Amino acid sequence: MDVGDTVKAGGYSFRFNGITNIAGPNYQAARAEIEVSRNGNVINKMYPEKRSYTASGNVMTETAIDTGLFRDLYISLGEPVSGGAWSVRVYYKPFVDWIWGGALIMAIGGGLALSDRRYALVARKQRQALEVVAAKKQPAPALARVASKAESPT
Repeated sequence: MDVGDTVKAGGYSFRFNGITNIAGPNYQAARAEIEVSRNGNVINKMYPEKRSYTASGNVMTETAIDTGLFRDLYISLGEPVSGGAWSVRVYYKPFVDWIWGGALIMAIGGGLALSDRRYALVARKQRQALEVVAAKKQPAPALARVASKAESPT
């Protein structure tokens, strides 16, 4: 995108207003200004960055994210192309936050299933059955003494 170029995604218009070089605490960055509008009304200005860290020399991209209840907008600044133009990635992702709602509904369903009385009754019956089996395997203490005296050759 060159300065002034516009791209559309998901009913939104993204206008590239240019690049500003900034200095951070441990990096140098090229910060883009992108104006987001819908139906001609400006909604937001987003500022993705391309950072170069001075200590390591690593180049990283800082994505600009605008979250909403029904959609998320992501803008990532790529590499400079030529004549002041940059490669820019624009993403429109609907219903991303609703994934968390689905996880919440599953957790509530799991809690309801665990609180079901039928499962508690089944667990109690299994515990009682195990106690009966364990009692049959171990002889009573008085019978054990009698059996041990009968086996000893005294």
